[in-house]
Amino acid sequence: MKTEQKIKSRSFGVSAGLIILVCAILAFAFFLLVCGAEGNLDEKGHPANIFGLLWQGGYVIPIVITLLLTVLSLSVERFFALNRANGKSKNTNFVVKVKQRLDANDIEGASKLCDEQKGSVANIVNAGLVRYRDVEGIPEASNSEKAELIQHEIDEATTLELPYLEKNLNIVAAISTLGTLMGLFGTVLGMIRSFQAMGNEGAPDSSALAVGISEALLNTALGIATGALAIIFYTYFSGRIQTMTNAVDEIGFAIGQAFVKNHGGLAK
Repeated sequence: MKTEQKIKSRSFGVSAGLIILVCAILAFAFFLLVCGAEGNLDEKGHPANIFGLLWQGGYVIPIVITLLLTVLSLSVERFFALNRANGKSKNTNFVVKVKQRLDANDIEGASKLCDEQKGSVANIVNAGLVRYRDVEGIPEASNSEKAELIQHEIDEATTLELPYLEKNLNIVAAISTLGTLMGLFGTVLGMIRSFQAMGNEGAPDSSALAVGISEALLNTALGIATGALAIIFYTYFSGRIQTMTNAVDEIGFAIGQAFVKNHGGLAK
């Protein structure tokens, strides 16, 4: 049976493109309808509240807000997805229990633990256990070669599971840089407006100068905050995936060692 048939089919979650589109609609609607509403600026055009302050930040603000909402949305989606992939109990406990079953040559018991645990690690381990039973019927191969076949099966199953675990994380990683760059872009636009106000003949336009500086600082702050959040979430989820991968490596090695041990060392 092929590995693709052993790994349980699952939905790959919500499309990142759809999430970005929805976040963009919400961000621009918020900027135009809420921040741009009457009453957010006083008679002199100065911001009367936080919404007026965001309105003065210019049209780069809704773009950065789109990136911020995208990071938050994808992070929530990954949180629940990785919780499902993690299984019913902690993988550290699962690893210990499976290794105990393997040491006792209780392959059926180890397989039953996988069925109870569920999740990506359990799926990968179960694929290895199925292969464990299959290679026992190959008389022409040595036990060390059979152990390599089991490890190959686990590696293949891991390759099939990784896209699910890492889905949308590349978007979060990209926003960690893009959010800061968009903030700097808005900063440059704000500084251009400020220098234009200072370059007028006679006294500088203090109102235009203030708007330009406000636009620059707001975009800088929001862009840096977006980039920082993206880095934090990306690091957190990458760490969780690495922990799962380490658990798979540990059990994969244990399965191979158990096969060799339970079948008379390296002899055929």
